[in-house]
Amino acid sequence: MAAARTVNAESACEEKGPEGSCPESVPPGATIPRVKLLDTLVDTFLQKLVAAGSFQRFTDCYKRLHQLQPEMTQRIYDKFVTQLQTSVREEISEIKAEGNLEAVLNALDKIVEEGKDRTEPAWRPSGIPAEDVRSALAPYLRQQRDALRRRVHRQEAENRQLAEAVLAGRGQVEELRQQGRARQQAWQALRREQRELVGVLGEPE
Repeated sequence: MAAARTVNAESACEEKGPEGSCPESVPPGATIPRVKLLDTLVDTFLQKLVAAGSFQRFTDCYKRLHQLQPEMTQRIYDKFVTQLQTSVREEISEIKAEGNLEAVLNALDKIVEEGKDRTEPAWRPSGIPAEDVRSALAPYLRQQRDALRRRVHRQEAENRQLAEAVLAGRGQVEELRQQGRARQQAWQALRREQRELVGVLGEPE
């Protein structure tokens, strides 16, 4: 892909000839950003368009006017060429703005640059849609499965902590009940001893 961009850039610069030049001096074999390459191709297209509609061909269509008013014919032609180039550039600019082409092309350049150091082959469709969809969805589904497992493990751990806290609370409640029964039994025993003592000694006068 980078090689194709290099060839296209070099050919575009060569086709522009003496009337135009590349936006920047690019060493042989080097690549240029796709945005600048697009601008270069637009310039090349406009120059070819103007060359195809040369002044000679224009005067062939308006021979009578050219014979009577050659200078006016030249001015009309120059104005026509200028307006044509301006209209084409404005249209290209609108297309670039509406499609956010500069950001897209710059992102594509970045992806290509980052992929230069990759040694593994890039993904290619197998030709079997079901398998392609399955292979594309498998990583996402595995990621979701792992995320769900982590959530389940966290919830289980929280549930165990809550269960332990409940058991500990029940143990404390049971201990308090036993202490209460023990105190009640001690108080009842004390009351019995007091009644027995009163029975032996009699009621005080």
